[in-house]
Amino acid sequence: MDSHMSLIWMLLCLLMRPSASQNQAPEGVLNCCEGDVLFLLDSSGSVSAYEHSRMLSFLSELLLPFSLGEEQVRVGLLQVGTQPRLQFGFSAHSSQSGLQEAVRSTKPLRGDTNTVGALLLAKERVLRAGAVDGARAGLPRVLVWLTDGVKPGDVIGPMAELREEGVAVLVVSTGHGNYQVLREVVTPPVEEHLYFVDIDDMSIITDDLRDAIIEIIRAERMTVRDISTSSATLQWRPLLSGLTGYYEIRFAPVPSGAAGGGGGGTGTSPSTGGSHYQRITQNADTSSARLTGLQPDTTYTATLTPESNGQALNTLSVTFTTKQEVMSPAVVTVSDSGPTSVRVSWGPLQPQVSSYYIEYSALPRGKLHAVTVGHTHNSTLLRDLQPDTTYLVTVSARHASGKEKAMSVKVCTEEVTPALADLQLTTVGSDSVQVEWQGSVSAVRGYWLTWEGQSLYLPPHSVSTRLTQLPPEARVCVSPIYRTARGEGLCCTAHFRSDALAYGYQS
Repeated sequence: MDSHMSLIWMLLCLLMRPSASQNQAPEGVLNCCEGDVLFLLDSSGSVSAYEHSRMLSFLSELLLPFSLGEEQVRVGLLQVGTQPRLQFGFSAHSSQSGLQEAVRSTKPLRGDTNTVGALLLAKERVLRAGAVDGARAGLPRVLVWLTDGVKPGDVIGPMAELREEGVAVLVVSTGHGNYQVLREVVTPPVEEHLYFVDIDDMSIITDDLRDAIIEIIRAERMTVRDISTSSATLQWRPLLSGLTGYYEIRFAPVPSGAAGGGGGGTGTSPSTGGSHYQRITQNADTSSARLTGLQPDTTYTATLTPESNGQALNTLSVTFTTKQEVMSPAVVTVSDSGPTSVRVSWGPLQPQVSSYYIEYSALPRGKLHAVTVGHTHNSTLLRDLQPDTTYLVTVSARHASGKEKAMSVKVCTEEVTPALADLQLTTVGSDSVQVEWQGSVSAVRGYWLTWEGQSLYLPPHSVSTRLTQLPPEARVCVSPIYRTARGEGLCCTAHFRSDALAYGYQS
């Protein structure tokens, strides 16, 4: 008998023990949605431990099929008691295993039903986009209130404020009181967002409530990212996940005058129904497509049609505008170069440019200078430069969009080449002459002498030389030599007299 009772007891224990698969987290199967869902759970003293447990079981079953994550559904749980508590926020759980464990381990708060305080916490800390660990901007936000309906407090005003801020409010009440209050706080339609159910029959409404949430956060939309001057990427939820079929994508420029800005949504687009659209197809397991060969600064409409024999799915559409082509000057030229100035020109002029910004500095590490000219100018004169210096000049086309693109060139100013200041010839005898000149600036590299078809180079420290065997009336010229050019010289004619009286002559 003892062994028989022991066997019965073991069987009862096995039956009462949660199965290994109970509340195990399968991979999310509802890869359809994107949004933040906050559950407001009444766990005050008016809710018994049994009722609290039943609500948690209902919540666990309700959430089990959802795919969780930053680009999917995020779930938060806020408990109502004397001091409301955020059990876990939106960023706490990105997997079903973690979420299910957090729901199972939630303990009731007891105390008063401070729903108004909980709603204030939800509004300021959880459901506000941009707050730390708050809701994501631009995505649906849902508040699901699980209550026994006992003394909910003055919740009509706070709930109205949430709805005005775009939060969808759904209510599940396990009591049958305060119908008028609960009816007023939910987001229409009331028949789809307000549920009255006995605590032991909550599973009856699981599918309906889940469908109502899905209807609000369904990501049946197409977005555009990585837009450039000639390409863009379409991204969508894998609507054909688990189905056979393919996606057909059509895209074309919006006719002139018909562009309505860059947005997204469902529906058809007549602008891709003509004969000038482009068409691509993608496999059923893909969720993005790269559109190429687009024109800059052009508004396009793209439509995505899921083709499947399994079920009818909506066509999605989105409108977007490619970026303006930011062009730099195609050519930069230099003219009128002098020792201290140079003219820089560029082209062609571009209509979308608001101004041209010219920066220049002496290489290798000179001070940076800049000048701005209007969009109608295609040249400017750079002044007060250093002679015989290489400059880096950058011409930037500043576009009306705020972007800019530049082209750089190296510019060399001319060397200063002073003329020879003085030249004298002194005849010596009947065929020789002493040539003397005044030494030039330190930059001189030497002197070049020419006479009667002959030439002679002298180093920079030279200031005189003697030429012999010159014919009568010989003409002698001396020019200073610089690094890049020969400076202007002076010429004198040597006159020889029979009495050999020497004299100097300067022309």
